[in-house]
Amino acid sequence: MAILKVNNLSKSFGNVKAVQGVNFEAAEGEVLSLLGPSGCGKTTTLRCIAGFENPDVGEIHLDNRKITTIPPEKRGIGMVFQNYALWPHMTVYGNLAFGLQIRKVPKDEITKKIKKVLGMVQLEGYENRYPRQMSGGQQQRIAMARALVFEPEIMLLDEPLSNLDAQLREEMRFEFTELQRKLGITAIYVTHDQAEALVISDKIVILDQGKIVQSGSPKEIYSSPKNKFVAGFIAVTSFIDGRIDSFTEEKKKVIVKTDDGLVIHGFNNSFDIGKKVSVAMRMNVIKFIQDENKSDKNTVNIFKGKIIQSSYLGNIIDYKIKVGNWEVRTKSDAKYNFKVGEEVTFYLSPEDIIVTREE
Repeated sequence: MAILKVNNLSKSFGNVKAVQGVNFEAAEGEVLSLLGPSGCGKTTTLRCIAGFENPDVGEIHLDNRKITTIPPEKRGIGMVFQNYALWPHMTVYGNLAFGLQIRKVPKDEITKKIKKVLGMVQLEGYENRYPRQMSGGQQQRIAMARALVFEPEIMLLDEPLSNLDAQLREEMRFEFTELQRKLGITAIYVTHDQAEALVISDKIVILDQGKIVQSGSPKEIYSSPKNKFVAGFIAVTSFIDGRIDSFTEEKKKVIVKTDDGLVIHGFNNSFDIGKKVSVAMRMNVIKFIQDENKSDKNTVNIFKGKIIQSSYLGNIIDYKIKVGNWEVRTKSDAKYNFKVGEEVTFYLSPEDIIVTREE
């Protein structure tokens, strides 16, 4: 059952259309991520749900209540901000108690609630510390605890991990997921980090220029992007543009030809002959062939190229390869150790090729 429904939401700031006709639903206990580049409208959408912005058009329903015009403090929503927004002059107890005191919750109940929520985020005994005495990860947990202490119907998180270093950020993703699953709370999570969205989400809504371009499960978004923008945004992807030349006897298998003569076999039967398309390749799909004599001469998608860039990353090497008029990237085992300028042969499995709309 959907606990949150956003219907036809639009919001402009002067001549800038920040959000345009956005529609989505979040089910109870689900993590829905709003994902997209800076300026795509994801934070504006979140602020409209929270009540910090008034939409120009559209309605927001929470648990069958229309909350579009209800003040933020009466919506039953918990909010975690990007910069945590902790009061520096207050202890952890003070930060967590402040909102409850405003709501005139009895002192004994406040203490019980704070003790319970600190246990949830594994920070028992930190009541008398100040934010400056805590690490970034601990401050992030306190910001989350402050949102949870009200026992909200839904939690909104605006890029809550962006201020953390890479290793801690990765750890906190899994901590958040574990806590959310344990509590069963519904969460709307704003991020521009694709890996973060894939890890934590039940559903991903991708926005571009204020509009939803695709929504679905992480697997659907990753495996079946609707267009070149989605394919390129959800993961590091190389593109070769061409036209649908023909179909094979196998259903869904198509042959794409490029202006410079490349012939690529891939999968997608939703295009007509002659349609302009983009062939999308993830970084893990290129397989080097070191002994051409052992390769099957009848195999399709065998190409020759030249290494034009090599970046050593420890156990793997990031290569950029020139093939025809195009450049493609791959990460491969460091055992290959190709040099810049070296010619290589590689294979692309048709099953790994995504043929998608060019625009």
